[in-house]
Amino acid sequence: MKAHVLDAHALIAYLEREPGFETVAELFTQAADHDTPLLMTSVNMGEVLYMARRECGPEQVEVVERTVAELPVEVVHVDMPLARRAAELKATRRMSYADCFAAALADRSGGPVVTGDPEFKSVEKDVKVVWLKPSGPQRA
Repeated sequence: MKAHVLDAHALIAYLEREPGFETVAELFTQAADHDTPLLMTSVNMGEVLYMARRECGPEQVEVVERTVAELPVEVVHVDMPLARRAAELKATRRMSYADCFAAALADRSGGPVVTGDPEFKSVEKDVKVVWLKPSGPQRA
């Protein structure tokens, strides 16, 4: 099993029990069972932290950091080859810069990126995408 890569959308969905969180929870279970952590770049982790700070205050940043430390997540620090690949994606795709780092890590690791963010449609030919699906009954 190749390691899955989380973008900020996927981790926030899990933390806030938003639609699709069940998929991420199942991936955490599988990662723990196989001793294969899910990957996330430090840029994407920073994105989660700034959102927690902006929406809930500085105390929530510490809560998020403690929670993530207990999960099977390996935060990958950005090196120049990863930064270069993210820059290539940003220059050629319509994606946020932070999302380009998640896509670049998925490209490097060979695993899929887990997201519900539609911006990742632009890299589906480059990396596999595991799409978070909304949970519960859908309205027509």
